[in-house]
Amino acid sequence: MKLWERLFVRASVAEAETAGRFRRLRLRAPALRGAAWVAGQQVRVDVAAKGAMTPLLRTYSVWDRAHDWVDLQALLHGDGPGAQWMGAAAVGDEVLISKPKGDFVTRPAAYHLFVGEETASVAFGPMLRALPREQRTASRAVVEIAGPADRLALDGDVTWVERRGDAVSPSPSLVAAVEALDLPGEPGQAYVAGEARTIQAVRQHLVRERGWPRRSVLTKPFWTPGKRGME
Repeated sequence: MKLWERLFVRASVAEAETAGRFRRLRLRAPALRGAAWVAGQQVRVDVAAKGAMTPLLRTYSVWDRAHDWVDLQALLHGDGPGAQWMGAAAVGDEVLISKPKGDFVTRPAAYHLFVGEETASVAFGPMLRALPREQRTASRAVVEIAGPADRLALDGDVTWVERRGDAVSPSPSLVAAVEALDLPGEPGQAYVAGEARTIQAVRQHLVRERGWPRRSVLTKPFWTPGKRGME
């Protein structure tokens, strides 16, 4: 067994469904039973073609997790190897995945702010669900989407921003929506994810114009145009 195979577990696709532009896969693996998971964490998936000599890894946020399975949600866009694998995966297929890991998880705070676009909403969903009820009610989320079909079921107070042809890198629509928020005077904890340049713009607004401490703005860049090797 190769070294990299020891870091992964073999899973099988138990469920596969498409809704709007999102694809959900349930991956089942006996080795996942008892594995720790904190909402917001991710798994690495080997999306290489069958028979490939080396792994081709892509990272996906875990939408849900229980017993011996994980649910992955992914936006179907582009024609990269990850998108091809996600779109073609069928019940019964086998794949190597890592156990959940990562530090993009909620931190203690008086209130929570979530900012991102479609790719970030997959991480935001379980993070919001995991908050205590009173904090979930007080939380705010701003999510930019191409249209209504891209709305995932998110708890809490969600502002959906349709970009209507605006740029996505950086996104003026998303930054403007955050600038327009009526937030409490005291900083909370922000989680900003998705396109890298937009993340930088949102963080600058919160730190420079709102006076939030940098440690109160947790960021997670998933992608940016023309750059590979990101999440």
